[in-house]
Amino acid sequence: MERLVKKLPEGVYLATSEDIHGLVAQGRTVTEALEIARDVARRLLEAQAERKNAPKLKPIKKSFDYRMVVWN
Repeated sequence: MERLVKKLPEGVYLATSEDIHGLVAQGRTVTEALEIARDVARRLLEAQAERKNAPKLKPIKKSFDYRMVVWN
């Protein structure tokens, strides 16, 4: 996994990854930024796995028949 850590002008460190889309973590030290990034990566990968295991819904047809009951 390619991780990038950059020191920002504000004095904090920003950790990102080219391999895991959406991974962005910020810490006061490089170690803290990497620890947070590791936790964020785990959560992103877990969420991705849950989406893959989600039940597949049948697509809705453009037209369909249904019964209608009308009372007077």
